[in-house]
Amino acid sequence: MILINLLPHRQDKRRQRKRDFYISLGLSAAAGAAIGLLWFSVIGQMAAAQEARNSFLKSEIKKLDLQIKDIATLRGDIDALKARQKAVEDLQTDRNVPVHLLNELVRQTPEGVYLTSIRQTGAVVAVNGTAQTNERVSEFIRNTLYNSPWLEKPELIEIKAVAITTANREQRRLFEFSMRVTLKRQPGGAAAAAAPASAAPAGAARADAVPAKVS
Repeated sequence: MILINLLPHRQDKRRQRKRDFYISLGLSAAAGAAIGLLWFSVIGQMAAAQEARNSFLKSEIKKLDLQIKDIATLRGDIDALKARQKAVEDLQTDRNVPVHLLNELVRQTPEGVYLTSIRQTGAVVAVNGTAQTNERVSEFIRNTLYNSPWLEKPELIEIKAVAITTANREQRRLFEFSMRVTLKRQPGGAAAAAAPASAAPAGAARADAVPAKVS
């Protein structure tokens, strides 16, 4: 027996293919949407984690900035204390400078040299005096140059011969001179304290040989 299908099977197959296509298209769209949502979720989590790290870094940077300010303040305080300490040490040293200056001049002035005036301006000391000979002045300069721990850089400004009349109406020839010396800056108070002890005996022995006016 022969069976004949009179239904529109081609149209049914076409509709079935369209239905399958739309179903697969919908599934693909759903899968793409799911993947997109998952990706956006991952990106959001990564962004949130990065924001958290940025916030942590900002807070730590603020803490470090405060610590740096504190360190800068401490350094400023330390520098100020050092400056005050140095000022006190300088004052302590400078307070004894006139004593050391007079002791050194007494020690280094040779016989036959008489100092008439001493004037200090800062670290420079101007000395005027009278000597019996030129050699005595040269010896005085050598002593201040090589033998003194407190004096340096002697500079002879002027020397001239003068004639004076003694009490016995005798004419004597002397040499008036003027010179400059520089006071050395001592490193600490130990040397300053030790110098008077060693200079005192010599100064006491020779004090009457240096009539001087200090200004």
